[in-house]
Amino acid sequence: MSYDLAVWEGDIPGDDVIAGKVCTQLYDRYIDTDEDLPPSPRIAAYVAALLERWVDITEDEEDTSPWSTGPLIGEAAGPFIYFPMRYSMAEEASAYAADLPASMGLVCYDLQARRLRP
Repeated sequence: MSYDLAVWEGDIPGDDVIAGKVCTQLYDRYIDTDEDLPPSPRIAAYVAALLERWVDITEDEEDTSPWSTGPLIGEAAGPFIYFPMRYSMAEEASAYAADLPASMGLVCYDLQARRLRP
């Protein structure tokens, strides 16, 4: 079981329902496609900041990474990233991963809670 967050570039949606719709549209456009789009510079910087805190699962020799897939940058496309965390580490990792976007001018949506974060 995983805990999923989505982060994207753009204006903050007016409410959680709109944010959920925007998240679905972005997922369909950038992730659920055959097109291989590189992450935008801001999304790449976000991923780099996450990896400064916790190692990528592909390099995790001590089982300390909260990420469920890797490389983490592989979950990003264009201005959007949708990524899973190990549920056992989700409380700490999601708190950090959800607070960070605001400082970078990004939007974070929590798929489990179906709400904007922080």
